[in-house]
Amino acid sequence: MRIDLAGVLLLLAASGAVQAASPQDMLKEYEAQAKREKSGFAGFSAARGEQLFRAKHTVDGKEVSCTTCHTSDPRQAGKTRANKEIKPMAPSVNGERFTDKAKTEKWFKRNCGDVLKRTCTSEEKGDFITFLLTVK
Repeated sequence: MRIDLAGVLLLLAASGAVQAASPQDMLKEYEAQAKREKSGFAGFSAARGEQLFRAKHTVDGKEVSCTTCHTSDPRQAGKTRANKEIKPMAPSVNGERFTDKAKTEKWFKRNCGDVLKRTCTSEEKGDFITFLLTVK
């Protein structure tokens, strides 16, 4: 009997069984990944995370940033391009943020691709979450 590990992991992720218990747990995972990706990794930075959040990029002739959809205040709800509400990014006001690994990875993949036109590194993801944890 052959077991499809990828299928099992997908089912676990869909069921919510694969989760980080908190943003801090998610940071521990990103820290381990960042150490593997970058030999000189020295820790996450809220300042770099805020810079990533606010940095403006030109995509398809339009200036965009994370704040385009998420607003400049991570405690506030944002809106998608289709005008659907996005819950606040700051874990201090949205306790669900960065507690589900599959959901977190899905949105990092989509948003980094849309805004940066590339995949975010583990260090950038950790910096981003570290910044959002400082927003009270």
